[in-house]
Amino acid sequence: MTVMVAVPDSPEGVAALAAAAAEAELLDTDLVAVNLALKPLDTSTLPSTLKVTVLERHGKSDRDPADAVLADIEEHHVQRLVIGVKRRSPVGKALLGSISQRLLLDSPIPVLAVKINEDHH
Repeated sequence: MTVMVAVPDSPEGVAALAAAAAEAELLDTDLVAVNLALKPLDTSTLPSTLKVTVLERHGKSDRDPADAVLADIEEHHVQRLVIGVKRRSPVGKALLGSISQRLLLDSPIPVLAVKINEDHH
């Protein structure tokens, strides 16, 4: 079994990475982190005993983020996906697509959605 986490450059991404590391440790498996940010992913806070593979994107032109995660699920034989989510207004949901929403709806594997506490912004 492998756990994958989609990590954007946001508080939700930080929370998802921490939750995915805990999930991988609980399941005694490896972690694949898809870095959706355009800067290096900081894995220094993760347990040193955890085997982590970071998949980097190469700029904004490197595939749609949701498409990249969905393709990487297949390529790396992942059994669980972890994502961070945030509250959005109904208008925001209607007008703007969400990577998290697409992953929840289109993922071929179970998804663990991590919501950060609104008080910690």
